[in-house]
Amino acid sequence: MNRREFLRAGLLAGTGVLAGPMINRGRYDLFADGRSEHSSRTVELVGRSMVIDMLGLLTLDWSRLYAWQRDPSLFGGSDLQKLRASGVRVFHPAVDPDDPNPYQAALGWMEGWNRLLDRRADSFLRIASARDLEQVRKEGRLGIVVGFQSSDHFRSVDDVARFYALGQRVSQLTYNSRDRLGCGCFEERDTGLTEFGAQVVAAMNRAGMAVDVSHCSERTSLDAIALSARPVLVTHSNCRALVAHPRCKSDAVLRALAARGGVMGITAVAAFVSPRRTATVEDLLNHFDHVARTVGVEHVGIGSDVDLDAADPATGQPLARYAVQGLAPARRVFDLAEGLVRRGYSDHAIELILGGNFQRVLGEIWGAAEAKT
Repeated sequence: MNRREFLRAGLLAGTGVLAGPMINRGRYDLFADGRSEHSSRTVELVGRSMVIDMLGLLTLDWSRLYAWQRDPSLFGGSDLQKLRASGVRVFHPAVDPDDPNPYQAALGWMEGWNRLLDRRADSFLRIASARDLEQVRKEGRLGIVVGFQSSDHFRSVDDVARFYALGQRVSQLTYNSRDRLGCGCFEERDTGLTEFGAQVVAAMNRAGMAVDVSHCSERTSLDAIALSARPVLVTHSNCRALVAHPRCKSDAVLRALAARGGVMGITAVAAFVSPRRTATVEDLLNHFDHVARTVGVEHVGIGSDVDLDAADPATGQPLARYAVQGLAPARRVFDLAEGLVRRGYSDHAIELILGGNFQRVLGEIWGAAEAKT
């Protein structure tokens, strides 16, 4: 290792990105498991990028998450280091409350996150504005964007401002089925955005809350994009041109989204990655390629829809829904960056995909509202 490589390794180790030794000139075993080599270019790209996972979960072990939220002191140093070593700087751990009383369930979710973020400000930074994204880069804390994968908790338009005040910054309009705002992707009869849904979109624009249509039907997605005065997000989906699954987005949605400045995050859910029994990292990279070729590299990012283990909390066994050969959940950012390097993307394009695009669009959505205050 020459002096330049030594200094680079020291810098990356200090940020928590470099967790393993350099094993060959220009190659790193990041997780010291002997199974994952990444180039120095990849490691450096991840280390200097604002990596944003717009559906990144801290854990799929819900009892563990709820324990952290009840008693933030239970979130330990090893938990923090594991998350930092992933290379992700900002997580958006949104859920669908899936509760008969979504309003009360959403209040409980916000209370839990607010307790954890307030009492563990040494580890987490609440992402409530565009300025906070820059603070993450400066301070090295993990950024958390609080959001929901449905908007059932909005009983009235006034609830948008109420939840914004509590810290919510992203809201998906529907989950998989129809609600008062519109249709989910599994509805057989797609009637699009409702009048109430249109009112909520307008209220979200006013408040500075990002509109997400990841699980929405085709027509609801297109209606929301057309109506919104701000760019719309698909935080986590894949391309229907490659996989004919209701949860994947059509080229029509991609083009409408991009025309208004939106960004789509690509997931690592195997059924959305490949129609074959076995999904691979090359299949996953095809989705990034498709968005980049169809609407431009400025409109694609990461929305993995997975935590760092992708395992059943009860048994510890890997979950088949996240089985993508060549992509390990704990090092997914590095595996993706390595793949993008392999496919000939420039450093600038890779930085955009890793998080620059989502940083730009969130800044546009949130900044417009902040400018009015």
